[in-house]
Amino acid sequence: MDWDDIRVFLAVARAGTLGGAARVAGQTQPTMGRRLRAFEEAVGQVLFQRTNDGFVLTDEGAALLHRAERIEEEVLGLERQIAGGEAELEGTIRVSSSDWFGEHRLTPVFAAFLREHPKVTIDLVTEARLLNLARREADLVFRIRPFEEPDIAQRKLLHMSYALYTADGSALPEAGDGEGFALVTMDDAFRHLPDVVWLRRMLPRARVVYGSNNRGAQARMCAAGAGLAVLPTSLGDATPGLVRVDLGEAPPGRDVWMGYHRDMRRLARLRALLDLTVRMLGEPHDTLHID
Repeated sequence: MDWDDIRVFLAVARAGTLGGAARVAGQTQPTMGRRLRAFEEAVGQVLFQRTNDGFVLTDEGAALLHRAERIEEEVLGLERQIAGGEAELEGTIRVSSSDWFGEHRLTPVFAAFLREHPKVTIDLVTEARLLNLARREADLVFRIRPFEEPDIAQRKLLHMSYALYTADGSALPEAGDGEGFALVTMDDAFRHLPDVVWLRRMLPRARVVYGSNNRGAQARMCAAGAGLAVLPTSLGDATPGLVRVDLGEAPPGRDVWMGYHRDMRRLARLRALLDLTVRMLGEPHDTLHID
């Protein structure tokens, strides 16, 4: 198997298009297409689905990708050793998280990581959809419930506390049913979340005026005086113009879990990012164990 063909496969998998892969590899798009077809014939598998939006890995392609990246890391390490250079980490790490967690909690970690490893690229995807680690939609995923998929290595990273907030200077609800007050909360698709259930139980007669699956948008609407909002304290406390409201009972908190496919556990750049994430965000008693 030709290493150059593996590089073509990796470039297409990362770019998602032949044109993007060609720019990275410094070759023409027709050349990339021919070499990719030849590589698929050599391995006897269809590695990509060709769609209008680009190239999407098949299950066979996703399985091959894990091994190809390990080959890439070994080849790059061998090249550095022959050249007598330092063992710098290189490559891309694709991370998925919620919008506010990515912006407020992970961005400082990523900034510190990239200062230490400037040849690594981090792609952060923030969306509510649970990305598939086995299909390599992401290398590392942060979410608020444990992973149930097979072959996923996971650990609880931290516990998030929540609080009820309002705009500074707004009227505060007293003990009661919330009559006359407005709520800023998650949209109907997320009405089952514990903090949403808590809010409706504590203030059943308050009226929802704004729903969004974006916590950052909720925080800004709350600060603008639109209504009361339950927010993670690390977001609410950092948002100018918000103050906490005490109803005598705190909203339920949530655990944050991080997971990655077990085939990725020996990828040096991922191990380095995991280690730094735990050091910067993990709870004091936590230590990192990679199976």
